Amino acid sequence: MTVCETCKLAKENVSYPALLTTDEKNRMLGIIADALIANSDAILKANEEDITRGKDLPTYLIDRLRLTESRISGIAEGIRQLIALDDPVGKVLASWVNHDGLEISRVSVPLGVIGIIYEARPNVTCDVVALCIKTGNAIVLRGSKDAYITNSELVRIIKSALKKNGFESGFIQLIEDTTREGADEFMHMDEYIDVLVPRGSAGLIKATKKNATIPVIETGAGNCHLYMEKTGDLSVAEKILINGKLQRPGVCNALESMLIDRDILAKAAPVLLGALAERNVTIHACAETISACPELADKLIPATEDDYAREYLGYEISCKAVSGVDEAIAHINKYGTHHSEVIITNDESAADKFLREVDSSAVYVNASTRYTDGFEFGFGAELGISTQKLHVRGPIGPEQLTSFKYVIHGNGQCRK
Repeated sequence: MTVCETCKLAKENVSYPALLTTDEKNRMLGIIADALIANSDAILKANEEDITRGKDLPTYLIDRLRLTESRISGIAEGIRQLIALDDPVGKVLASWVNHDGLEISRVSVPLGVIGIIYEARPNVTCDVVALCIKTGNAIVLRGSKDAYITNSELVRIIKSALKKNGFESGFIQLIEDTTREGADEFMHMDEYIDVLVPRGSAGLIKATKKNATIPVIETGAGNCHLYMEKTGDLSVAEKILINGKLQRPGVCNALESMLIDRDILAKAAPVLLGALAERNVTIHACAETISACPELADKLIPATEDDYAREYLGYEISCKAVSGVDEAIAHINKYGTHHSEVIITNDESAADKFLREVDSSAVYVNASTRYTDGFEFGFGAELGISTQKLHVRGPIGPEQLTSFKYVIHGNGQCRK
């Protein structure tokens, strides 16, 4: 099918998920979770074909592309978590009676047809389908060519399982065209798509924002910061730094920048940068930080202005000395991407100031930025991490995939 035909078919089926009962939606989610586990061998075989084709991709993209038994189990578990959550559709968000006796209610409803354009992350296919079922939305998926074989197999398994159990699946559509021209056409399907979510590289997000005629929810790049405040526990900082930078370097909530208070630079920098260097992380450091670590001088690269704004997505990080919480906040708000930031501190006033003034979607005190995730936040799954302020921010879970309408009851009132 063409891009237009695929989007049109999703639109024609948009009312089906919207009118499902809570029990029906939850049953569908259970069926999908079971089907993924039952068909894991077929999924892994398809995934291996994609990995073989993409052997020249950057390491971080291969990691995002790869599925394993444990990752499939994690995807299924996330879907099952959605079952336990309240239905976000049909909730009375507010109600009141106006001056003429009209009973007015604001009630949550699905967004409609959601389009997602994403790169080399087949887990997104399952997460998005599950979220759209829970929220009563139709979905058009447009993955990259790097993951097309895996995505196709996942959609086939999902739709087959639903059909086998008596459910329709026309509201779930996968675009077959993985060319750049196909992506551009998808961005102009405003006749059929209600909202478009790009999930991937900064280039993809920028292109989508620039070219789309559909309202876009931006899931931004993640230049995430750790600020080592002068009262912070150095052992806590080291643990969070290693987790945030190295657990999965190629994801958007991984640490990309570190700031160290000048008052403790001589003590903290050798420990923190040494921990990174011994794990083969390339460090772009300011001159002051390099001077504080003479034993690491041959392993540190002088940082440029551009280095502080980069999302490395690998074994690299920037580091800068700052003169306190105010300078740290100013640096983060200037160079960051409004994603996730953490302060390591034992000073309650410094923590409060950081939480209040850092303009990011998730701000932490003494905890890893790797927790910025729909699954970890208890949403079951996520559509992405929004770094904008309209209409959602942070992990995009079930409640964020709804809008609302006003329901009014009267007994003959007419406006004077």
